[in-house]
Amino acid sequence: MWIIYIKNFRSYLKLEKSLSENSIDAYLHDVRLLSEFCNNNQQHISVEEVTIEVLQHFVSYIQQFSFTATSQARIISGIRAFFNYLVLESVIKDNPSTLLEAPALPRKLPDVLSVEEVELLCESIDHSKPEGMRNRAILEAMYSSGLRVSELVNLELTNIFSEVGFIRVIGKGDKERLVPIGDTAVKYIDQYLEYTRKGIIPAKGKENILFLNRRGGALSRVMIFYIIKEAAQRAGLNKNVHPHTLRHSFATHLVENGADLRAVQEMLGHESITTTEIYTHLNQSFLRSTLERYHPRFYNKQ
Repeated sequence: MWIIYIKNFRSYLKLEKSLSENSIDAYLHDVRLLSEFCNNNQQHISVEEVTIEVLQHFVSYIQQFSFTATSQARIISGIRAFFNYLVLESVIKDNPSTLLEAPALPRKLPDVLSVEEVELLCESIDHSKPEGMRNRAILEAMYSSGLRVSELVNLELTNIFSEVGFIRVIGKGDKERLVPIGDTAVKYIDQYLEYTRKGIIPAKGKENILFLNRRGGALSRVMIFYIIKEAAQRAGLNKNVHPHTLRHSFATHLVENGADLRAVQEMLGHESITTTEIYTHLNQSFLRSTLERYHPRFYNKQ
């Protein structure tokens, strides 16, 4: 019966939760690990027979395979989601994973670029190459609006409202949001459209996609990774720069300059303000200068 429940769980994640294929695959991987454990070593534990004790033994089992604390926490999260689904479908009455403890995770702060480093990154693009104008527009758009890679590669021409300085973004779970876009990004997007994209014949079904490859297809997430990695090398940046770095930098620079955290949350498309709050901890020198400026014990310090 595990196979049937896992298959139905997949449909639930796709149709009702509107998760991406990558997210669905991650959830199913976690549940299959549990399924294999429950049918291993001559034991045949059905879905309905899983208890907190079984799950605790499962956690001890996966620790043998050198899973990191982060991977273990993700697997436990996937297991919880699966049993929540089974409760929802009345397959079981109570979720046995409710009291299952995940390993404590250190709060890892993402790498960010300074404003000057972002400038170096963007200026490193070689505009003499056919794809140069496109790549510059990509970097400017990602930094200007804090886009995820998936949001960037799926950005559509009809969702660019340059005259009012906004773009419509399709985020996680197919949720739409309007995000401001800066004049610099608009300028390079317009130049890309005028001098590069109009010379490309879009592939069938890709006519409305903004950023195209030379064959007229949509860019892949991997291609965006390579574009940014190459730009970082050309700029001489000794940091691990990847697509999400521009999103982190976007948010950090806003918070450092006094932007309202709720507004940043809205622009990033975070469901929870807790996710956005990480950006208040990124720049320790900024926090120190704020303390020196406003705390009475520091205010008059010479």
